[in-house]
Amino acid sequence: MSAYATIAFKPDRCNGCNECMSACAAVKGSAGQIDSRIQIVAANDSFELAMCRQCGDPKCVAVCPAAALAKNEGSGVISWDGGKCVNCLLCTVGCAYGGIVHNAAAGHVVKCDMCDAAVAGAPACVKACDQGALQFITSARIYNEVGDLEDLFVPGLSGCQGCNTELIMRHALRRVGPETVLATPPGCIPGMGAVGYNGLTGTKVPVFHPLLTNTASMLTGIKRHYKRQGREMTAMALAGDGGTSDVGFQSLSGAAERGEEILFICVDNEGYMNTGMQRSSCTPYGAWTSTTPVGERGQGKSQDAKNMPVLMMMHNCAYVATASTGFMEDLYAKLDHAIAASKHGFAYLHIYSPCTTGWRFPSQDNIEVARKAVETNFVMLWEFTPEAGLTLSRPLDQARPLTEYLKAQGKYRHLSAEQIVHIEASLAKNVAFIEKLAGPRKPATAQQAAVRA
Repeated sequence: MSAYATIAFKPDRCNGCNECMSACAAVKGSAGQIDSRIQIVAANDSFELAMCRQCGDPKCVAVCPAAALAKNEGSGVISWDGGKCVNCLLCTVGCAYGGIVHNAAAGHVVKCDMCDAAVAGAPACVKACDQGALQFITSARIYNEVGDLEDLFVPGLSGCQGCNTELIMRHALRRVGPETVLATPPGCIPGMGAVGYNGLTGTKVPVFHPLLTNTASMLTGIKRHYKRQGREMTAMALAGDGGTSDVGFQSLSGAAERGEEILFICVDNEGYMNTGMQRSSCTPYGAWTSTTPVGERGQGKSQDAKNMPVLMMMHNCAYVATASTGFMEDLYAKLDHAIAASKHGFAYLHIYSPCTTGWRFPSQDNIEVARKAVETNFVMLWEFTPEAGLTLSRPLDQARPLTEYLKAQGKYRHLSAEQIVHIEASLAKNVAFIEKLAGPRKPATAQQAAVRA
């Protein structure tokens, strides 16, 4: 079974401008929005989308007596054959989304064909939407590329409901492959069973549980041992922000400075979440944690977060990058770059991972919170190599209001107006700093264009 690219609609971003409809009509040879294959429909104070979803089990195809509709297994698009159509209109009854309708001017049914996105790059409606209400999601290619690779974590890990960290663990190790020795210092990752229970491991590769202080130094020894044996393998760490930026920093810094051939992944959920949601140096200013409580004398953390990825970049590592599960194509591309870099030097990948429990938001909102972090520039996506310097993966000049991100989490519910001003000022300073490091804007790569969408 294959997965396919699709058009996603975010009604909270739609302002009803109908530019998408005009663009669609123009591409299909009509000047009128009535002939658009996509229709934006007002619904009380919001908008809804009527468009073909290119369903996996399309009812329009099932009810067509003339076999005029068929799903293309290569592109996923449901195609219409005018030579077979008998204009019975049963397909319009079978579709629950208003995605195929009779066009009086054309004299037959019409539907979205995705504008041959493989050639166009993105459908015309998506290109015309400057509000981000329509997005062309192409991450299905990840499933097609790696869906058959073995999941190297066993089923049934005991992560919290909706845990983003487990998603990162499974995706990362699947991509790195079985020739790996894994280190997981104390934190959420071993806490959910990655190192197993009662003598049984939670991974299908060798895994060990170092101290918070010595993850990178232990991996150094393991990597050098295998190199002496002439065996190619990946020495990999999956560590939380506490085990990376706090007590684990001394051995991490030493290994990076020496250029050890290690892949070190920091899963940053902005605190020591496994042991009671205490603050770490990566906890942002103003955030509630159990050790930065909100009350008469405290209003969350009083210091700004440590910029750990920039610190690692200053070590002149072979590769440093930031990533988010809200943008999986970008994450996978950077994971590939990090794996390659770890073959000849130190590779560091910093993945931002919202925590449903510690950040106080519903588990089903995890990916949306991750996306909001990036879309507001609270999290900036970039990568660094000594040869190319720092390169932005996503432009920073199209940011959405920071308050959208802050309001999505209970840990910021108490913020005063003055605290929000402080966070916005710090963010503006960080954005300017990263933009200066990135230098003049370069033409977007295919990867960057995908992240931008």
